[in-house]
Amino acid sequence: MATTLRPTLPGLTTSLGLMLLAGAAALLLAAPVRRPAPGSPLPQTAIVPPTALLHRLDGEYSRDGRPVDAPRVTVRITQPLEIMRYQVTVADYARCIAAGACKRLDSPAARGDLPVTGVSHADATDYANWLTRETGAVWRLPTDREWAHAAGSRFVDDARGLDTDAGNPARRWLADYEREANRKAASDPAPRPIGGFGANEQGVYDIAGNVWEWTQTCLRRVSQDAAGRTTGETSNCGIYVVEGQHRAPMTFFIRNPKAGGCSVATPPDNLGFRLVREPSWRDRLPAGLNRFLPA
Repeated sequence: MATTLRPTLPGLTTSLGLMLLAGAAALLLAAPVRRPAPGSPLPQTAIVPPTALLHRLDGEYSRDGRPVDAPRVTVRITQPLEIMRYQVTVADYARCIAAGACKRLDSPAARGDLPVTGVSHADATDYANWLTRETGAVWRLPTDREWAHAAGSRFVDDARGLDTDAGNPARRWLADYEREANRKAASDPAPRPIGGFGANEQGVYDIAGNVWEWTQTCLRRVSQDAAGRTTGETSNCGIYVVEGQHRAPMTFFIRNPKAGGCSVATPPDNLGFRLVREPSWRDRLPAGLNRFLPA
């Protein structure tokens, strides 16, 4: 009897296993999906479609020992980007403080519809973690490339265009000074209520206004030889890239850039942030498959 059953047992076991797996999968799909009820209003978001963009890379570059502009390369964004239409507001951040998940602001604004400012990179990360717990969706700071993608035509190319004059580095310093002086003269540093700087072509508001935004991109320093080949690269994650009317490297614990922390050029007027939402596993399913899943 044992000899007769032994050859067919693996086949029976495999078939039975497949039937059990299929039954378990059916039960799982039929079960109601329990999503946490958001304790806070869901942020308004914009969906920025995939594209290829010509992008000035982040980082401080030197060629043959002299500072040069970072290269401009084609960057391919392969997935849609979901990003907050507006910067996180004073009222938004106050809810995180009330929940005991965010630190109190040093100088809170009187109006809740202003973008929250005076927040460090750690503060922004704490808020993202709290919003993730509140909504059941994963929120995080954008990368430098994602921010540039969302900024669209409002992204500011911070190249000086003076790399050919290697014998006179003072020209770069003067160009920096003139650019920053003109920017300061033309800008009002007081934050405006959200939407005050209008929307770009992606439907994202206040990009490159007077509130700079934290990213999750660490400061890079790249060394090149005389031919432009990379000979060394270091990354410092105690300093992050902030984006706005220009890029600036900012120490992670700085809340007020005017008090110090910006390693080059004139510091930003104000520091705030907006977040991107990570796609869920349902978002990653092939098109059309979602209709077979419970709501």
